[in-house]
Amino acid sequence: MSALTALTAQNTLGVRGVHVVPPAFLRQQLEALAADMPPDALKTGMLADADLATTAADCIRSFGWTPLVVDPVMIATSGDRLLSVDAERVIRDRLLPLATLVTPNLDEAALLTGLEVRDVAQMERAAVVLLDSGAAAVLLKGGHLADETIVDLLVTPDGTRRFSHPRIRTTSTHGTGCTLSAAITAGLAQGQGLERAVELALDFVVKAIASAPGFGAGHGPVNHLA
Repeated sequence: MSALTALTAQNTLGVRGVHVVPPAFLRQQLEALAADMPPDALKTGMLADADLATTAADCIRSFGWTPLVVDPVMIATSGDRLLSVDAERVIRDRLLPLATLVTPNLDEAALLTGLEVRDVAQMERAAVVLLDSGAAAVLLKGGHLADETIVDLLVTPDGTRRFSHPRIRTTSTHGTGCTLSAAITAGLAQGQGLERAVELALDFVVKAIASAPGFGAGHGPVNHLA
């Protein structure tokens, strides 16, 4: 089930416009789900502004919904900004303490922590800061690293697990972070443990990128049927 927060006018070349849903309507959508089809697991995606982020956090807390995957969607693959500066603070202060897992990329981790995040050592330091902000676990995605091997770090209070795979040279990377967080959430809803859900979701996204259909002249979508 989906609760819409914003409509976007975009293609593989970039975002042309964003139409934000009124917070009261987002609350109506979430209340409708709570009354009839409460989720076994859930994720947040593009929350657009502080009011929507606050509404989402308030509803998730009041309904007691868990496990929660927070995907801090801040910047599109095309480079367009998808989150206001005020909303960053709401995500850090209100949503991260509710999160079973937060899944930032390098840029998002830098915005949330105020740290430089450009290599694996800096990724681990940023992940520890996010744990200190209240998240139960952090999957820091290394897709923006310059290396030919991509490293993703799953960091929990018990330690760090490193996932690595060769970089796939392709422009079909639109929505990879959203696809990954959705796949992890699906695994959690099925009763998988966090580490197993992350492992299977990462494998799925690698296959989805490798078999992407090649649509568009810019950053095309991955193959969700992989």
